[in-house]
Amino acid sequence: MDRDNCREGEVMAKVNFKVEGMKELERSLKKLGKVPQKHVTASARKGMNIVLKDAKANAPYDTGMLKKGIVLKGERSKSKGKKVYRIVFDRNMNDVFQKKNKEGKVTGYYPVSQEYGFFARDGRYIPGFRFIRDSLTDNVSKIEKTIVGEMKKKIDAEIAKGGLK
Repeated sequence: MDRDNCREGEVMAKVNFKVEGMKELERSLKKLGKVPQKHVTASARKGMNIVLKDAKANAPYDTGMLKKGIVLKGERSKSKGKKVYRIVFDRNMNDVFQKKNKEGKVTGYYPVSQEYGFFARDGRYIPGFRFIRDSLTDNVSKIEKTIVGEMKKKIDAEIAKGGLK
């Protein structure tokens, strides 16, 4: 995982999807023509909500702030028919999450240390919980089915509305 490409408060996990039901979805898309962006956005969001709920359920609990700070953020894309969501930590809670030294410089970020782990003062490594990565990898098939099913449902409704069937 390349942490250099992650912005502060974001956790990256890469997962490859093999989508079941894609042939039917492609047939429906051909009938419709172009995919309305609102359908892509809604379908992707519904799929990622599965990850969000699971990540919140599996987040380490001390004060409850970590669980409260996990949010879903959509990225902007220049490509039509594409929507990407990320599980990130709410920037408005940085005052809670950031660890500062005596000079006031940020020396650590609590959510990232809980996900990936950290080195203790004595030099030993404390492993992370990987609650966000595991939430994504454990639910891949459920996410795929949700996104494809939601897209198919919305596209079929568009086709019926347009009288293309």
